[in-house]
Amino acid sequence: MRIGELARRTGTTPKAIRLYEARGLMGAVARAGSYRHYGEADVARVLLIRQAQALGFRLAELDGLPHIHTTAGWERMALLVAQRRAAVAQELARLAALDAQLALLEAELHTCDTLAVRATPQACVAPAALAAPAASARPHTSSLSIDLTA
Repeated sequence: MRIGELARRTGTTPKAIRLYEARGLMGAVARAGSYRHYGEADVARVLLIRQAQALGFRLAELDGLPHIHTTAGWERMALLVAQRRAAVAQELARLAALDAQLALLEAELHTCDTLAVRATPQACVAPAALAAPAASARPHTSSLSIDLTA
């Protein structure tokens, strides 16, 4: 198949395929005269590249990747995926800690609303905020106080 057909079947453009080829991501492409001829393995390779990009990999990370259909290629790709999954796990932990801090702040705000008093610093501390601090990188520091003299 020619480059236009490959682009259509993979949802990309001929320009992108030429870029993949120029970066060495396509391996050797058969030619007949001045025309490139692609096969099913090329369809699979372009789809893999597009999937990697959709998952956040940059083409620079894929540069120099041995042919994906070789053992070395699969091992290198597996290493890239494992590294990305570790980064995602770290980000999930950070977001979980942030969510816990937001939950504490939300509880404090609900406490102030329930007490129906004017909130000032150091009041409306929710009971959960008085318990042991949540395990997070940054301790919960927000607390409101109630001015009962007003």
